[in-house]
Amino acid sequence: MSSKIIENAELFIANTYKRFPVVFTKGSECTLWDSEGNSYIDFVSGIAVCNLGHAHPKIAKALCEQAKSLLHVSNLYYTVPQVELASWLVKNSFADKVFFCNSGAEANEAAIKLARKYAKEKMDGKFKIVAMDNSFHGRTMATLSATGQEKIKIGFDPVLEGFDFAPFNDIEAIRKKIGPATCAVLVEPIQGEGGVKCPDEKYFKALRKICDKIGILLIFDEIQTGMGRTGKLFAYEHYGVEPDIMTLAKALGNGLPIGAMLAKESVAQAFGHGSHASTFGGTPIVTAASLSVAEIFEKDNIVEACRETGEYFKEKLLHLKQKKETIIDVRGKGLLLGMKLGIEGEPIVKECMEKGFLINCVQGNILRFIPPLIIKMDEIDALIKCLDKIL
Repeated sequence: MSSKIIENAELFIANTYKRFPVVFTKGSECTLWDSEGNSYIDFVSGIAVCNLGHAHPKIAKALCEQAKSLLHVSNLYYTVPQVELASWLVKNSFADKVFFCNSGAEANEAAIKLARKYAKEKMDGKFKIVAMDNSFHGRTMATLSATGQEKIKIGFDPVLEGFDFAPFNDIEAIRKKIGPATCAVLVEPIQGEGGVKCPDEKYFKALRKICDKIGILLIFDEIQTGMGRTGKLFAYEHYGVEPDIMTLAKALGNGLPIGAMLAKESVAQAFGHGSHASTFGGTPIVTAASLSVAEIFEKDNIVEACRETGEYFKEKLLHLKQKKETIIDVRGKGLLLGMKLGIEGEPIVKECMEKGFLINCVQGNILRFIPPLIIKMDEIDALIKCLDKIL
C-alpha cells in the first residue's frame, strides 16, 4: 500500500517537500502508526502543532458537533465559536483585538500590514521593519522577505523592500539598524527554525525599552512558541514584557488550519472595514475545535505539565551531553528543545525513525524536539536511550 501511495504522491503532488518514505494512517496521543502497522513515538507533533497529541477525543467531538450545525458563512456575519475564541485569547493575553486567518504566514502577513497601516496614520508614513538574522516568518512573498535566512529566498528575487536585519540577541545591533523610516521590530521569542536559539534574560526588556523610547511597534512571532510550548501560555510571559502585536497559529488548532494576529486596541484600530480580510479566517468549525483546545488546556493544566516535563527532558539531554563529545549544546524552554551536534543531524533523524522515534533537524546539525505537550516521561526515557545508542 505505502509504495503505491508514495508513487502517486510523486506523480500528483507538487515537489515542494522532501518527504520521508512513510505513510501515516493513524495517531493516538503521542504515537503514530504507518500503513505497514509500524508505530512511532512522535517528538515532532506536526512541527509544534499537535500540542495535545493526535486524535484527541474532545477535539474530535467538538469538530463533529460543529460540522452537524454550521461549517461556514463568511466573515460578513457573526458566529458564536469565533467570538468566544477571540474572547478567550484576549482574556488570556495582553491583547484587545484578534484577527483570524488560516496559517502562521497569513498571521505574519496581517501583522506586517497592520504595522505599516498604523505607521502610515501615526508615524508619518514610516514603513520599514527590522527583523532578525536566522529568523523564520513564513513563505509568502512578504513573510519570506521578512525572514532572515537567504536559503528561503533563493529563486524569488526581487524580494519585497522594507525589511532590515540585525543579529538576534544583540541590542546594540538593533539600535544601529533602527532608522528614520523604521516602524516596527519583528522577532521570535525563541528562534525555532533558526536552531532553538534563546535570548539573554534581559534582551526583551531592553528591546521593549528601545521601541517605547523611539515610538515604534514591537511584534512577537509566537507561531511556534505560543499555546504552552515553552512552559507559559505565551513565551513573552517569560521575559516580563508585552508586545504590541503577536501572531499565533500551529498549536492553536491542534492540527486544524488557523492563524491569529492579536494586537493592542491603540494599534488594532488602524485596521478599519475593508483594510484586511480572510474568507476562511476563523470559520465556525475551526474555531470550535480551537475552543476545545483552550478548554483542555485549562482543565488538564497542560501548561504546567509542559513546564515540568520540559525540565525533565532538558535534564536528560544535558546528562546525555556529559557522556557524548558529539553534543555541543542543549538549549530551549519547555518542550521546545534543541541539541546542537558536532556532526550532521539528518542521519540521526533517519536512524531514530528506523527505531520508532520521530525527531527533527534544523540548520543542519541541531536536533529539535517538539513533542506533544502530553508526552510522558517514560516516552522521553525511551528516546534518550535510543539517542544514547545511536550517538
